[in-house]
Amino acid sequence: MTGRPPASAGGEGPVSDTAAPSAAVLRASADELDAALPQTQCTRCGYPDCRQYAEAIARDQAEINQCPPGGAAGVARLAALTGRPVLPLSPAHGAEAPRLLAVIDEGWCIGCTLCLDACPVDAILGGPKRMHTVIDALCTGCELCVPACPVDCISLVDASGDLTGWAAWSAAQADQARERYRRHTARLARDAQERQAQLSARTSTVPAPAAATEHAPAADAAPADVAPGVRQDVIAAALARARARRSG
Repeated sequence: MTGRPPASAGGEGPVSDTAAPSAAVLRASADELDAALPQTQCTRCGYPDCRQYAEAIARDQAEINQCPPGGAAGVARLAALTGRPVLPLSPAHGAEAPRLLAVIDEGWCIGCTLCLDACPVDAILGGPKRMHTVIDALCTGCELCVPACPVDCISLVDASGDLTGWAAWSAAQADQARERYRRHTARLARDAQERQAQLSARTSTVPAPAAATEHAPAADAAPADVAPGVRQDVIAAALARARARRSG
């Protein structure tokens, strides 16, 4: 991994050509690098999303060979942008392979909605206690929905045959995935704010408990504590039904 030259000591005098790049230069470089990534948002590079991996490369904090979905062609693209030598794909981060497509066995789906939030591009359609389905044209094959499913009803199938890396994925698909990921993260943030607002509203309307006596029963849980437990009970019951169906 190459390192950037340190800034001049003392902080005096003009900035030399070898000084660390400005934030504006880093942002421009990260934008270019991000545009060269396939935007599957799979996290296999070791970063939460493609953008953060691009920013790490721009700061010389990550190698250019950590993106299996981009494959060898992707490494070559990043090498051209950074001036670094082309490297073999890092085995620690995965191997180049055909693009995958998530498929939900709707007969086993319990409608828990856990995969909906796990999908970084909102390619799964469904609702609570309703069967879910994958929108094929939007799926990036990131595989993140698979471990999120509590009943193992999601499988991955080959979606590109012998084509791998950028040969199995287009710039238009990458642009679409980037935009859908942006909307997905905005939705999650909005949902979290709404839940926090509801929690605050419930807490503010809970009357103060009466003075406790030695014979008084323990206070019931506040309404704010009930909702998460209820959701877990619903999921647990659905899991039990799914297991019963499978064992039967």
